[in-house]
Amino acid sequence: MRTRVAIIGAGPAGLLLSHLLGLAGVDSVLVERQSAEHVRSRIRAGILESSTVELLTEVGLGDRLARESLAHQGIYLQWPGHRHHLDFHDLVGRSVCVYGQTEVTLDLMRALAAAGRTAFYEASDVQPHDVESDRPFVTFTDADGTPQRLDAEVIAGCDGFHGPSRTAIPDSVRQTWERTYPFAWLGVLADVAPSTDDLIYAWHPDGFALHSMRSHHVSRLYLQVRPDEDLSEWSDDRIWTALATRFGAGIDGWELKTGPITEKSVLPMRSFVATPMRHGNLFLAGDAAHIVPPTGAKGLNLAVADVALLARALTALLTEGRTELADAYSDTALRRVWRCTHFSWWMTMMLHRHGDDFDARLQLSQLERVINSRAAARELAENYAGLAIGY
Repeated sequence: MRTRVAIIGAGPAGLLLSHLLGLAGVDSVLVERQSAEHVRSRIRAGILESSTVELLTEVGLGDRLARESLAHQGIYLQWPGHRHHLDFHDLVGRSVCVYGQTEVTLDLMRALAAAGRTAFYEASDVQPHDVESDRPFVTFTDADGTPQRLDAEVIAGCDGFHGPSRTAIPDSVRQTWERTYPFAWLGVLADVAPSTDDLIYAWHPDGFALHSMRSHHVSRLYLQVRPDEDLSEWSDDRIWTALATRFGAGIDGWELKTGPITEKSVLPMRSFVATPMRHGNLFLAGDAAHIVPPTGAKGLNLAVADVALLARALTALLTEGRTELADAYSDTALRRVWRCTHFSWWMTMMLHRHGDDFDARLQLSQLERVINSRAAARELAENYAGLAIGY
């Protein structure tokens, strides 16, 4: 087989790249190790920045998003005895919306099918080759057990942290930075209407808690726990009790609604960045190049920003022979990656209980600064609502 762009990974990053290239008349083929159903059902991010919403709308993926997403003006910052609303629209003229990654993925898969673009799911032994040459290719075994070779002009590695693309960059070239945090999130989905109009980020001596949502009828909630937390020790009653305590249920008449918990998982917390994001004719995007803790709601949005830049660069390269955008891709993308990595780290360290009482007082001081200083509030809002894709 031959294509212009071989895309390894058919999650949101790979699917969106295929969609954007298709609109520009550039042929691509997707290769994914998981099944389509597995990719479609993965519970991940739910907050879309304004620039992400604008891009999806511009490229014909905004109809269902406009109907079913939940618009959010801002967030609540909370600590015992205090809950303060940050109005992003007032502060920076932008807002965010809740629309789960599962829904974004479904929209992209429908667009893929409608356009008739090729995707191989349940591929094994996927490996990029000759990425430093002008004839790179990908080998894999398809779902029927047949060995395949996909020749291309460019390979896009959108295959996540554990995929083969990043390791195809030689050790002598590749650099990595990593921070592992001493806590994790216990995340739950519950069939209950949200108890809040905007997300609540709560600092508490027992640990951080977050109240998010997936729809008018489904809530997404998180508790700070140990990285090695045993889920079997967390009954539904224990989870609801801990959430009520950390959110201060009963204060000023506010109550936490409870309901059936349909999904539980423990999410590790880490920051990771790999450079460069381009080597020869191999380009990385999304989790293949960087991971951020979910506190800043940046993961999916960073992947979208990467792909938007990459699609422009590859279109210019493959349709016009212009190399400047492709040559600048890694540096341009990494500028935004490091900004979002810092913001995610800052939100994480401000809101999660760690260290001793001295650390706690520093955290509370920072929270008070944010809600008492419009400049500090604007900085948080600007980063949370999203920087321009070309930042």
